[in-house]
Amino acid sequence: MFADVSPRDWSNALEATVEELLWEADVQEPPVDAFLVAMRLGLVVAEDLSLAARAQFVRLGGGNQVELAAVPTIVLGENDRFERRQFAVAHEIGEFAAARLFDRLAINPRLVPQGTREQVANALAGRLLLPGRWFRKAGLECDWDLLELRERFWTASHELVARRMLEMPVGVVITVFDQGLVAWRRSNFGPTTGLSSCEYEAWSECHHWSQSTSAANSELGISVRCWPVHEPDWRREILRTEVAIDDTW
Repeated sequence: MFADVSPRDWSNALEATVEELLWEADVQEPPVDAFLVAMRLGLVVAEDLSLAARAQFVRLGGGNQVELAAVPTIVLGENDRFERRQFAVAHEIGEFAAARLFDRLAINPRLVPQGTREQVANALAGRLLLPGRWFRKAGLECDWDLLELRERFWTASHELVARRMLEMPVGVVITVFDQGLVAWRRSNFGPTTGLSSCEYEAWSECHHWSQSTSAANSELGISVRCWPVHEPDWRREILRTEVAIDDTW
């Protein structure tokens, strides 16, 4: 994100900012309701069905006019998916709290590249719904089972849970399939390669039978699990490949 900020310092600053927000909102355990956090932080959440974006952070003054020094307000656009509304509010809380992060890192927000604040808001939103301390503990308790984690942190989407796994101190590759095609594939330790036969077989069985699957390949040093996130008109699968490596951090 910033040339003179190490990945570890960046991650620690994000987690510390989120811990501060949760402490101020008196949220002591998961799941984290972004609407509740916003309310307890003194932010107003309103709806505007004509809004093109999912949400927007503004300050409303008298007569609902946007002003720079008025009531901090999150305006939600039209969206019927529960998890998207949660993330939209969490994202705008991230916009609200971005200044705290810049202050922690001794960065002048006026000097950051264009679009940085948006990236900061996204990073804070994911950590707000899936706080590192709780998420890491839960992941170790359930051996990183996606469906169990989703059940504990039910205000976050399956995909957000999977993406958050990439930020944990375990070497993994996450692959998301939509309608039988790879939508994205990323690792937290280096460039990714194509699917191994072990991964493909686990995904194929999950895709066709709508059941969680697992596999392993001792020669490659990988263990694989795949979970179905199937809806009547859409088939998504999330594949987690854990890699035996010495040190990813």
